[in-house]
Amino acid sequence: MKYKYLKLLVILLGQLLTIMDIFIINVSIPSIQRDLHASHGEMQFMIAAYLIGFASLLITGGRLGDLYGRKKIYITGLLAFMVSSIACGLSAGAEQLVISRFVQGISAAMMAPQVLSMIQIMFPDHQKRIKAMGWYGITIGIGTVLGQFLGGYFSSLTMIEEPWRLIFLMNIPICLPAVFFTLKLMDESKISVQQSFNAGGVLVLSGGLFCATYAFTMSEHEGFNFKNGLLMIISAGILFIFIKDQKKRIHNKRSYLIDFELFRFTNFNLGIVAVSFFFIMLDSYFYILSLFFQNGLKISPLDAGEIIVFQGLGFIVASVLSVKLILRYGKKALIAGLFFIIVVLVFQLFLFRMETGFPVFCLLLFLHGLGIGSVIPSLATIALSGMSEKLIGNASGVYNTFQQIAAIVGIVAVGSIFYYFLGEKPVVKHYNNAFSVALLINIFCLIFVMICIFKVPDHVLPETRYKK
Repeated sequence: MKYKYLKLLVILLGQLLTIMDIFIINVSIPSIQRDLHASHGEMQFMIAAYLIGFASLLITGGRLGDLYGRKKIYITGLLAFMVSSIACGLSAGAEQLVISRFVQGISAAMMAPQVLSMIQIMFPDHQKRIKAMGWYGITIGIGTVLGQFLGGYFSSLTMIEEPWRLIFLMNIPICLPAVFFTLKLMDESKISVQQSFNAGGVLVLSGGLFCATYAFTMSEHEGFNFKNGLLMIISAGILFIFIKDQKKRIHNKRSYLIDFELFRFTNFNLGIVAVSFFFIMLDSYFYILSLFFQNGLKISPLDAGEIIVFQGLGFIVASVLSVKLILRYGKKALIAGLFFIIVVLVFQLFLFRMETGFPVFCLLLFLHGLGIGSVIPSLATIALSGMSEKLIGNASGVYNTFQQIAAIVGIVAVGSIFYYFLGEKPVVKHYNNAFSVALLINIFCLIFVMICIFKVPDHVLPETRYKK
C-alpha cells in the first residue's frame, strides 16, 4: 500500500470535481443568461442537465468499474469530464451548454462510484477506512464551499469578457494532474470472474432513472403537472420491468447490471434508507434557506453567501474531528451528531429572524455544518461495510443513486410544502411560518435517520480504543 494517502488524494480530486460542479453554476446564472440570451426554461435545463445525467448513470458507472477496471473507468470519467468542461466553457449558445452539462453529469457518474469503491478496497482496516472516509467528507465540504465561492468570484471578474466561462475551464488544471497521477500510482481492480456487460439493462435502467430524475427536477420549476406525473408513472413501469428482468438474468446466470445480493446486507439497506432521508433533509434545507434569507429576511445575496460559507467551514472542521469520535464511540458518536443537528435546527426555528445579528446567523450555520460533517462520511461507511470486491462497485453506484434522487425529491417535496405555506402574497410572517414547517419536516427526517442508525449492527461501527 505504498503512497496510499497520495493515492487517496488522487481519487478525491474526482470527488472534488463532482461536488464542485453541482454548485458552481448557481451563482453565475444571471451572467450566463445575459451573455447567451437564454430563456428562463433554458437556464433551468442548464442546472437540471448535470443532475439528470449524474443520477441516471451512477449504477452503470459502478458496474462498469466492476467489470472493466475501476482505475480505467475513473480515468475515462476524468477525461470525459475535462472535454465536456471545455465544451461548456466554449459554448456558443444555450443548447450547447445544456448538452455539455448533461455530458458532464454522465462523466461525474463514471467517477463517483469508483471513488467510494477504491477507498473501500485500499483501506480494508476499519480504523484507516474511517480516516479515509473523514477525508472523503472534507472533500465534500471543500467542493461545496469552493463551488459557490469560485462561481461568484469568476463571474464577477471585469478584466475579460464573459468571465463565467472560467468556472468550467478551471477544471482542466485539476483533471490533467489527476489523470497523470492515476495512471502512475493507482492499481487496477475489478472482479475476477469474466462477465459480459448488460448493455440492454443499461438502456432500460437509464431510461427509467432519466424519466424519474427529469420529472422530479423539472417539478421544482414547473410544479407537479400532468407531464411530470405521467413521466413518474412511466419511470415506475420501466423500473419494475428492469427489476424483473435482472432477477431473471441472475437466475439464468446471464449478464446483469444490479446484483440483488446487495440487499441481503442489513447494513446496506439501513445505510441507503438513512442516506435517503438525510439528503431529503439536507438539500431541501439549503434550497429553502437561500429563499428564506434573501426573500424573507431581505439579506443581500452577498451577505447570504458569506453566511452559508460558515456552514461549509463547520462541515470541514467536523470531518477532521469526527474521525476519532467515530473510532472511539462507534455509532453512538453518529447518533450524537444527528441529535446535535436537531438541536441546532430548533435554535434556528426561534432565532432566524430579521432582528437577529449577523454573527448569530454565522454561528448557527457553522454549528449546523459541524453536525452535517460528523454524519455524512459514516453513512457511506455503514452502507458499504462488509462488501466483497465483487459487489463494491455495484453497491457504490446504488448508494450514490439513492443519495442523488433523494436530494432532488427533498427539494421538490419540501420546497412545495414551503411554497404552500407562503401563500400568494407572502410577507415576513408567512416566510417565518413556511421556514418553521420546513425545519420541522427536516427534524422528522433526522429522527428517521437516527432510528436507522440505532438498528445498524454494532460490528459495522464498533467502539474501539483509538490509537494514533
